[in-house]
Amino acid sequence: MFWMVALLALDGRQYVYRVYAPDDARPGDLFWAAFHCHDEQRRPRASDAFDSAEIWRAVR
Repeated sequence: MFWMVALLALDGRQYVYRVYAPDDARPGDLFWAAFHCHDEQRRPRASDAFDSAEIWRAVR
């Protein structure tokens, strides 16, 4: 199962990441997985405000 997590960045764009996690994954864990993935790349800094993220389960 995987989830999609959209993070807002300081450049005004929204970056979307696929996070592989079980159905019962906690939203906070999904957020931090995507945030750390974004941090490892050369992109503008993402907002670390949990409330600004959009999280949804991807359907196959």
